[in-house]
Amino acid sequence: MTRRFFRSSVAFVALATCLASACSGGDENADDGTPPPTGPPTGSGSLTHLGIGNVPERYTAELWVRGSTAYTSTWGTRGINRGNAIKIWDVSATQPRLVDSLIVSNATTTGDIQVADDGSLMLVAIESNPNGGIALYSMANPRAPQLLVRTTGGELRFGVHTAELARVNGVLYAFCAVDPANGVPARLVVLDLSDPRNPRTVWSQEMGNPFVHDVFVRDGLLFTADWNDGVGIWDIGARGGSVQSPRLIGRANTVGGQAHNAWWVHDPSNGSKRWLLVGQEGPGVIGSASSGDVHVVDVSDLANPRAVAVYSVPGAGTHNFSVDEANGFAYVAYYNAGVRVLDIRGDLSSCTAAQRTSDGRCDLARMGREKAAYTGGGGGSVYVWGVHWSSSGFFASDMLNGLWRATPVTR
Repeated sequence: MTRRFFRSSVAFVALATCLASACSGGDENADDGTPPPTGPPTGSGSLTHLGIGNVPERYTAELWVRGSTAYTSTWGTRGINRGNAIKIWDVSATQPRLVDSLIVSNATTTGDIQVADDGSLMLVAIESNPNGGIALYSMANPRAPQLLVRTTGGELRFGVHTAELARVNGVLYAFCAVDPANGVPARLVVLDLSDPRNPRTVWSQEMGNPFVHDVFVRDGLLFTADWNDGVGIWDIGARGGSVQSPRLIGRANTVGGQAHNAWWVHDPSNGSKRWLLVGQEGPGVIGSASSGDVHVVDVSDLANPRAVAVYSVPGAGTHNFSVDEANGFAYVAYYNAGVRVLDIRGDLSSCTAAQRTSDGRCDLARMGREKAAYTGGGGGSVYVWGVHWSSSGFFASDMLNGLWRATPVTR
């Protein structure tokens, strides 16, 4: 499950682990005996619920928001409905309003969805073996995207689990994490989108153990979430490397492996670029259980990254992040625990002995770094896959219920 187990899988390994039951659209509300997640820690606040765009017939997956329009993808099979729909929402008011739906041909799961930085293109990742690939849409009319190309065959055919648009040296690329299948290992495929009707492969590399799940691209660096191989740090334009010939700089390994996603934080208040947030996705059951922590890695020395802190929610696990860097808050999707907001400003590696874990890392919860929690406005079960913070506000995609909107946190 953009950006992102599902995706953006509930852990790709978690997804593989539970395919025979909940993840395949079977007993999605099964209870595996895992204790329910704890409530928000003492001292944390709550995001104010504003509205929901209900999606009862499909599992909602990733989301993207640009201006007054939001886009959500869909995952797996719910009832008789496949995850082949892209929902388009008007979010100009507090209550999201469904405008239209796109049906993506030969898709069973549409994962990541992203609009390019200039608003011209929309990318959709398609995870459907052997009909996987990507779809690119013209966004001349943001409420009525027009298909430019739907890839078929080639290296993407076994399924694009996640995909990210990023511009490097002025050129727009799609970084596609391809599923392993039929004896073919997982790989990262990078497409040049200079001519969006004819995407062109400029780099392809087997990676991940057993998956490459996601990427994060910024300032000429590529961070690859390689599951049990940790997070790879690649130079693709910062220090002599290029997108066509990346150079591996370092590798960040986190406790427990299962590196699912990453976010390299830039703090405009002091210019710091020290922290890499890494999401770990463990096994889960749709609607009732999940597992996995948020890990903080010090990347001030990119060649020698060092894990320094962790955040956990008992009975629940993380999925995707969205960071309000101007205010120093990380919005973290936590599946059956909803959304948690973490204060990530300042030194995350400095804490008292009582605030450390048994292996010496700082515990963000014990440090009082939780700022707020959100479990929607309906009072029922949630399973939050994705979060998106932007100048338009804060949004969360809930597999069970649809698109939530809430007020963002302020300092």
